[in-house]
Formats: sequence, C-alpha cells, structure tokens
Amino acid sequence: MGGSPANRASVDYVAAKAAAAGLDVTVQPFEFEYNADASPAVLNQVSPSPTSYVDGTDFASMTSSGSGDITAPVIAVDLVLPQAPAAGLTTSGCEAADFAGFPAGAIALMQRGTCPFGTKADNAAAAGAVGSVIFNDGGDAGRVAVVNGTLGTPVRTFPVVGASLAVGQDLANGIANGSTGSTARLKVDRVVETRTTYNVIAETPGGDPEEVVVVGAHLDSVPRGPGINDNGSGSAAILAMAEALQGRDVHNKVRFAWWNAEEFGLLGSAYYVSQLSQEQKDDIALNLNFDMIGSPNYVRFVYDGDNSGFPVGPGAAAGPDGSGLIEKVFHDYFGAVGIASAETPFSGRSDYGPFIAAGIPAGGLFTGAEGIKTAAQAAVFGGTAGQAYDPCYHLACDTFANNSNAALDEMGDAAAHTLLTFARWDFSKRALTNPAGPVEPRSGSSAGGEGGGLHDHDHEPEVS
Repeated sequence: MGGSPANRASVDYVAAKAAAAGLDVTVQPFEFEYNADASPAVLNQVSPSPTSYVDGTDFASMTSSGSGDITAPVIAVDLVLPQAPAAGLTTSGCEAADFAGFPAGAIALMQRGTCPFGTKADNAAAAGAVGSVIFNDGGDAGRVAVVNGTLGTPVRTFPVVGASLAVGQDLANGIANGSTGSTARLKVDRVVETRTTYNVIAETPGGDPEEVVVVGAHLDSVPRGPGINDNGSGSAAILAMAEALQGRDVHNKVRFAWWNAEEFGLLGSAYYVSQLSQEQKDDIALNLNFDMIGSPNYVRFVYDGDNSGFPVGPGAAAGPDGSGLIEKVFHDYFGAVGIASAETPFSGRSDYGPFIAAGIPAGGLFTGAEGIKTAAQAAVFGGTAGQAYDPCYHLACDTFANNSNAALDEMGDAAAHTLLTFARWDFSKRALTNPAGPVEPRSGSSAGGEGGGLHDHDHEPEVS
C-alpha cells in the first residue's frame, strides 16, 4: 500500500532495476492522505431478519469514509428495485430532493448510479443521516458484486460503505423510498494520516523529447491485500519491457512510470500530470496504461479509445483523438496472432484518467476485476461464465496464485508490441488520429467490456 515500508521497498527495487537497464530515473515524492480500515468494518441487519454480512465479500468501507459505530433504522432513498434495468440508470441520492422527509439519525440506503459516491454521501449527511450504505445497481453482469469505492476528498466524518446488490435488496425489504422496516448496525474504524510516497519515472536517454510515449502502471495495492494482480501484474510487465528495450533503437523517447497511491484516487498519476507545464503536456504523444493484466478468469480487454463500443456517458469517458488508433494497434495485434479481443470503457478507474483529462491520447489493456464473465465471453475467451474475472479483486487472496500465466503472457506480448510500435512511430509522417470508422474487436470477439465495477478501479470519486 502507498506510504508503507514495503511500498518504499518496491519503489527502491523498481528504481534500481530501471537504472540498471540504462534508463534515466527520477523518484518523485508527494504527500497524500492515507485512509484505511484500522479494524474490519461491520454491517449487520439487526431486524427484522438478523443477518451478519461479510466484510470484503458483501460490503466494504469506502475510501475517505469517516469512522463510527451506529445502530439505526434504514431509510431507502429513491431506489430502483429489484435492480436497475441498465447500468447507470439510477439517480438515487444524487439530489437533495431525494431526501425529502428523511428522518434525522437514520442510515441512508442508496444505489449506485449517475453521480459520484461522495455526492450521495454528502447529500445524505446534509439531510441528517448518520451513515450510508451504497449498493450496486445490478444494471449489468458487472454491477452486482460489492462496491469498492471512494468518496474522494476530504475524508468524511460519518461512516459509508459500499455493498453488493444482494445486500442492498435485503436491507431495502422491497421498499424503494422511505422506511424499509430494517434496522442495521454500521461500524467503520478508519485510520487517517498524511504519508509520503513516490512515483518512479524512468525514461530512455535517447528518442525525440517532443514525442514522448508514457507507459504506466500503478505500484501500490489496497491495504486489504498484497495486490499481485492489482497491480503487480502491470508493474512487472512494464519493468520487463523497460529491461527488454535496452539497446533497441527508438524514434521517440519512452518514459516508464510506476505510479503510487492509485488506490486512493489515482493520486500519483494525477500529481505527476499536475506538475507538468503545458509545454511538457504537449510533448507527451500518448499514454499506455496496464492495470490488472493477469486476472484468472480473464478477458482480453482493450480500452475503447474511439468510444464506438461505449458511447460517452456515465461510466465511459471520451478518448482524446488518437486513442482510437492506439486501440486499433492492440486489436490488430491480437488478430494477427489469432486470438480474440474485446472492448472496455474509459471508466475513470485507472491512471489513464489524468492523461485523457489533459487531452492526451491513451490506451491500454485490462483483464477484468470484480465484473462477472458472461456466457458469450466464456464461449470466446474460455474460463467460467457467471464468475468474477478476478474473484480476489481487492482481497487478501490476491497473491501469486491468483494470476493467470496465460493472461500475463498474452497481454504482455500485446503490450510490448504496442510499446515498440509507438516508440518507433514517426509522428511527422503519421499523425496520431483516430481511423475513419469505428474500430472493431478482432478474431470473432464481440464488443462488450466488463461493464463497470469500481476499480479502480475504485479510485476516483466514482461516477457510474
């Protein structure tokens, strides 16, 4: 996790390896507000059906939640029951008017939807709620599991947890608005402190400094587990690429970046971009992002850079011009080697976010997090339908045993191919613009990404 001694050891290891590979290395410190569970969170239904829900499986405290231990009636806030007909179609808790008649001292039960989690929680607190439970909306197969989210800054003074669709339905007791008849105990015990952590930036000595290819992966894990897939997989892959690039000719400067505090809201990548002048931003040709590329029940997802599979809207940000071409290079590679690929949206869940917000084209790979593999995906990619792409997402079981070597091999090869393609790209002759017409996934795959979840990723104040 960011700011821990183990994390600093990872920083030192990567920096030393990158320097040994002949790269120019900079270690960039920054401060952030560390906020994590000091003890396991608790969510129990006290009545009418006493039930103890499982921390990390049924619910999880949200990053930037406050602490508290309360037992109170549960009040439903503008829910769509039994579940949303499609992703992002609920506005539960997004408007102050949703809380008309809300009784002070109650727990607000809200649903994932079209506004940030922090907005929901703040609206509930303003209406007199002493805590909040925000459950998944069930709008597609990727939106049923526990919500692992963040409220964004600042840290709140009241407890907030994310929950699965099943827990939300249980607590709602069939009631979309008002008293559910349920009473619950909600306990969150968070530690909050300022820590220092570090990005590792390592670039090739040669290459055009006005056409920089930034290749990134986050180095930190969630406090709950070791994070070998999320994101040891991406961090190790780009380190292997950095070592393999040594001695190869590059037309453009390649800048490898191991971001930190990603799990607290993309803080490392956001800090890095915030420190760049406009001229330095203009010098970045594109960003390649690799976050979770070893999921055990994987799909070969490529970020939908041209928004052909996922139009801009809740859960799908616009890819700056050129992002569609990056997507095409990935899909073309998979097609050339005869394996399928699919699309996943720019959902704001990983470190490409600050780059596309600055207008920098981006792309990358992802093998799936807590979303559920569909039968159609299993028919194309193998694996098990009805199960999560990564059943250990953000859990203690995200160990070496949780990774798929096949996924790492296939995605690592695609990443290396695309990196080398753009490292040698002559931007003076071939501008980085989207191809005419939509980019299609390859090798018989149909478009259709993970369909959401919080990854990530968890990170930004989630809008989905």
